[in-house]
Amino acid sequence: MRVSRRSRALSGVVLTIALLTAPLTSIALAQEREIVVAQAGKRAKQVGAPPASAEQRRKDAINSWTVGLAAGRTEGAPLQFAAELARVVDDGDNMRVLPIVTRGPFDNVFDLLYLRGVDAAIVYGDVLEHFKNNPEIAGIGRRINYLMNLFPSELHIFVRPEINSLKDLVGKPVNFNTVGTAAAYSGPIIFKQLGIEVDAQFIPHNVAMEAMRKGEKFAATVWVSSKPLPPFLKGNFPPGFKFLPVEYTDKLEYYLPAYLESKDYPALIPEGQRVETIAVPALLAVYDWPRDTDRFQRVSRLVDYIHDRFPRLQNEPGYHPKWKDVNLAASVPGWKRFQPMQDKLDKIVTAPRPAPARPKIDHALARAQAARAAPDDPKEQERLFQQFIEWTKQRQN
Repeated sequence: MRVSRRSRALSGVVLTIALLTAPLTSIALAQEREIVVAQAGKRAKQVGAPPASAEQRRKDAINSWTVGLAAGRTEGAPLQFAAELARVVDDGDNMRVLPIVTRGPFDNVFDLLYLRGVDAAIVYGDVLEHFKNNPEIAGIGRRINYLMNLFPSELHIFVRPEINSLKDLVGKPVNFNTVGTAAAYSGPIIFKQLGIEVDAQFIPHNVAMEAMRKGEKFAATVWVSSKPLPPFLKGNFPPGFKFLPVEYTDKLEYYLPAYLESKDYPALIPEGQRVETIAVPALLAVYDWPRDTDRFQRVSRLVDYIHDRFPRLQNEPGYHPKWKDVNLAASVPGWKRFQPMQDKLDKIVTAPRPAPARPKIDHALARAQAARAAPDDPKEQERLFQQFIEWTKQRQN
């Protein structure tokens, strides 16, 4: 039987379409199967599901209330604060915070947005403003909230002996640590706002510091972290190496005035002196998951534990002293607070204050005082006693 050219052409077109759409169909079917399997799994748990094994129950318990916290590098303060927060909220399988070593608070934004298992992150206040202007990340202000304002991270500009002012750094090589760190992000922004153009370098600080000791390859290293920084406590530096003062001005938007003092760095700052600088505020940010998700419930439980156990961070020994400066109710300009935390703070503000307890009247003591005031005169003693009782009642009312 002969087949016309038109029929053969039509068959070819149909075959081509089938071949082209096969991958898409497979993807759609795979996605549909995943949804069906997930739904079936949920139904199986709800209706007639066989009891889970002990190992599976242990696995579920460990994962149910574990929050991944993107912290920072091993040498930075954020990781220490994350570890201490994890220690104070730890409650076995009921709550566990898992601090994660990351590239730094700048990249923590990406981790919070995209990395699996990360529900919270320590970031800097000026990071959100940067990402708001990034068209590749839509609606970041709605997707990321904050729980609380954390510690300030002081700017440390450590320079060679021949550098005596910020202007002396113009055109010179200045190291801002590796890309992704707080110094590598905030440092260049600060220098730009101050109008100081330098030859910015981004290599590990330990390499740059060693080069500074040996010669003029680097004029300065810039650090942004909570004082005191261990490298400046452990190292012995040649005479003339010092921290450069930075005066706070209105140009420095998003930053705070701060100081480096002799008690912070006794080997570099003479006793009784301090070096003026600025600080970058840090905060604990969380992803704003939909309310009907397990991850929203997980972060909400973290809020409960932080709210209940926060006084331990400020009052018990063994925690960083800067916890004492943290105010849970402090707001962060440009940021929205995670609603469960805001609800808790609102309840504290609107809760009725209990009426002060009325002091108990000590009748025996009052009569003894009346007797000393009017010895050998029972009538006067009684008059003074009754007068005191009446005066006390008026004060209470």
